[in-house]
Parts: sequence; C-alpha cells; structure tokens
Amino acid sequence: MTTKHGRAHMAPEFEGAVWMKPSRSGGSEGQCFECADVTRTHSGFAVRDSKNPDGPALLFTPEVFSGFIAAVSRNEFNLL
Repeated sequence: MTTKHGRAHMAPEFEGAVWMKPSRSGGSEGQCFECADVTRTHSGFAVRDSKNPDGPALLFTPEVFSGFIAAVSRNEFNLL
C-alpha cells in the first residue's frame, strides 16, 4: 500500500522489533501507544496503537522522532 507521503506500514512488518510502552502509561489497558527502535532495519522509529498490535504503524526518521520526544519533554502537548 502506498500513500501520497510514501509507503504505509503494518506493525508485523517490523519483525523482531522490541515494542515498548511509555513509562508513564502506568500499565494502562486503555489508550496507549508503543514504539520501537527500528533504525537498523528501517532507518527510523515505529509507533503503533497498543490495542491493535497487528494494525498500522507509523515510521519516523530519527530526527523527527527526536524532535517529538523533545516537545513531549517540554510539555508542549499538555492540553489540560
């Protein structure tokens, strides 16, 4: 499958990836995501919905992912 921005990925394509939940998720069974460092096989970081591990996964370049993590650390996405 392709999109106007490139190839869409499904989580199973990242075979062998070690998926991790954020430490602040508190083991939540609800709304959470998981990420995996796939820089060795796909040159980036993958993100998926923890409730749908075989579903779509987003692939980000290391630079974009690093910028996102920095913004989260600065609390830029706190909508409360």
